[in-house]
Amino acid sequence: MIDWHNGTSPSQQVDESSAQERSECVLAYIPVIYYSTLLCVGVPVNILTLVALYRLAVRTQKALYVYLLALTGSDILSQLFIIFVGFLLETAVFHRDVPVLLLRSVSMMEFSANHASIWATVPLTVDRYVALCHPLLHRQISYPARARRIIAVVLTLALASGVPFFWWSDMWRVSRAPNSLDTALIWTHVTIIYFLPCCIFLVLNSLIILRLWKRQRQQMCQDESGQQLAVPSKLGKTTAMLLAVTSVFAVLWAPRTGVVLYHLYVSSVHNDWRVHLAYDLANMLAMLNTAVNFFLYCFVSKPFRGAVRDVLLFRGVPLHPRHPLHHQRNAANASTSSISSSKRSQREVTPLSPKRADIKI
Repeated sequence: MIDWHNGTSPSQQVDESSAQERSECVLAYIPVIYYSTLLCVGVPVNILTLVALYRLAVRTQKALYVYLLALTGSDILSQLFIIFVGFLLETAVFHRDVPVLLLRSVSMMEFSANHASIWATVPLTVDRYVALCHPLLHRQISYPARARRIIAVVLTLALASGVPFFWWSDMWRVSRAPNSLDTALIWTHVTIIYFLPCCIFLVLNSLIILRLWKRQRQQMCQDESGQQLAVPSKLGKTTAMLLAVTSVFAVLWAPRTGVVLYHLYVSSVHNDWRVHLAYDLANMLAMLNTAVNFFLYCFVSKPFRGAVRDVLLFRGVPLHPRHPLHHQRNAANASTSSISSSKRSQREVTPLSPKRADIKI
């Protein structure tokens, strides 16, 4: 390029220099195509997940599915507010040429939906920890009504936590250096969205894995001593699904957290095209987290796959759980065992059958 000195006014020179310093979007139309595809695939998949989980919640009356319902609903809100309204409409269609009040209001709703999507996983992790490490307490405190109240509190706090982000600055378009307000909002954002939930996931998941490891060692020792015929412990499907969901979240959101802090202390997204590119890719990776849970559930949970198949084939919800006679037979055997001591002692040394040893979610 040739710099022509055409005697423009100082204000025009400042505008031209700021326009030249602004980083360009290297990806061009790739984010538009990516977010459109993610929206077209993610929203129907999450709606299918929502229906399948609702059927399982009605059928089993477990608090687990209430937490998963809240997580899926929050993912749908995140896709609608962040991808559809925030990016496709405001940015790609209207090029941010909308009233400032509307921009800030949508930004506040984006952060609220995002916080709800992530923090809905926290009570699920706590529930799994209590179920494995304190099973007697879990039977007393874990039921759908309490889970719904907990989710209501989490969603209310998530909505309130989005209010300060009404004053969030647009990293792509604000050319000035981050001020004290921007610093406070960025650190609040990364703490709420990543550092705090990841610390909770790390501590509770480590305790869960440690508990399972100790239980496996105890069963191996009992098996070697010949005290009883122990069934080898396995990683429960619910626990495996929890570990998968939290691990995928930690991996997909780590790049965005790093880029935001890099923007705050090293180089601005507005001025450096490399930071701009990294921020675009990190946002695309983070939004992928709102559409992958369906595939994790299908991979881990057989009941969920069955519920999805029933939804796709337009089958009705069964009014009673499967194998009711089997549960009645177990109840009858349990009542009979309280009368006959000899039969009870004989059953204690009989190995469990595979059907009764299998634990499903």
